[in-house]
Amino acid sequence: MANSAQTACTIRDNAPIIFIGTCDSWNSARMDISLEAARNFYAQDLRSAARITSPALFAAFASVPRERFVGPGPWRILGPDGFFTTDNADPRHVYHNVLIALDEAKSINNGQPSMWARFFDQLAVEPGNHILHLGCGTGYYTAILAELAGPQGKIATIEIDPNLAERAHVALAPWPQVTVLHADGSTGPFDPADVIVASAAATHPPPSWLAALNPGGKLLFPLAPETGAGAMALLTRKSANNFAAQLSYGTLFIPFTGACDPTIAAQLAEALSSDQGKPARSLRLDPHDKDDTCWLHSEIFCFSNREPSRT
Repeated sequence: MANSAQTACTIRDNAPIIFIGTCDSWNSARMDISLEAARNFYAQDLRSAARITSPALFAAFASVPRERFVGPGPWRILGPDGFFTTDNADPRHVYHNVLIALDEAKSINNGQPSMWARFFDQLAVEPGNHILHLGCGTGYYTAILAELAGPQGKIATIEIDPNLAERAHVALAPWPQVTVLHADGSTGPFDPADVIVASAAATHPPPSWLAALNPGGKLLFPLAPETGAGAMALLTRKSANNFAAQLSYGTLFIPFTGACDPTIAAQLAEALSSDQGKPARSLRLDPHDKDDTCWLHSEIFCFSNREPSRT
C-alpha cells in the first residue's frame, strides 16, 4: 500500500471521534453559522478533545480551510456505524472531529483531527523550523505544520501516490514555504530537519529518518505491526545514538511502503500485546547485546526501558 498520509486512524481513550447524533442531525449541525465561525467552533472542539495548549496550533486549525484538501463535496464521513454521505457540498460539513474519506477503497482518509492536534501540540513546532512530512496525502496537516513554522520555516513534504501528490501540490500553493515531492518517503537521503512527521505506519524508524533529524529534533510516526493497533511514537534526539521515546498506544494506520519489516512486525506485535509500549523510554542505536532493559531489540535499533542518555 502507498505511504500516504491522513489514513484511517484513531487513538483510544485519549481523543475519541466526536460524532453529533445521527446522519440527519449531522447534516443540520452548524449550518446556520458562517464558515469562519464553523472553523472557530471546530478548533474549540479540538482544543477540548486534544487538550491543545498552543495558541498557534489552535489558530492554525481555526484558519486553514479543510475543504481545500478533501476534494469537492458531498463528502464521505466516518460515523459510529460506518461512512455516510453529507447531503450537500456545504463546506461547513467538514468542520467536525472526524475522518473524511479521500480514497475509501484504499482506506486513505483525511485523518482524525484531534489525534493529530494532540501530537502536534507535543511537537512544539517553532517559527522557522525545518520540517519533513512523509506521506502527506493531500496536504491538510502539512498546511497546519506550515502555519506553525511560519513564513520563515521550510517544509518538505513527500507523497508516493502521484494523484495525491498532485492534489497536495495544488492545495498547498498558498504556503510558499512548502515544497511537495512525488517520491518514496522511506529511503532518503533527506535534508536535515528539526521536525519529521510520518503519516503512515512503520514497524521501526528507518535509518534515513533518524539520520535527517537535527540535534534536539523530534520524529513523530505511527509504530505498528502488520495488523491490529499500534502506538504513536514520539522520538527526541538526545545524541547521535540515543533518543527519548514516548509510545502512545491505540492508533490505526495503513502501512508505510518500504518501512515495514515482517520479522520486526511480529516482534512488535508481541511486545505491544504485553504492555502496549508503556515501559519504553528511549531508542538506542549503539551496538549492544539484548538484555532485560530491551523492549524491542534488533541489530540496528533498540527501544529500551532505560532513560535516554546524552552519550
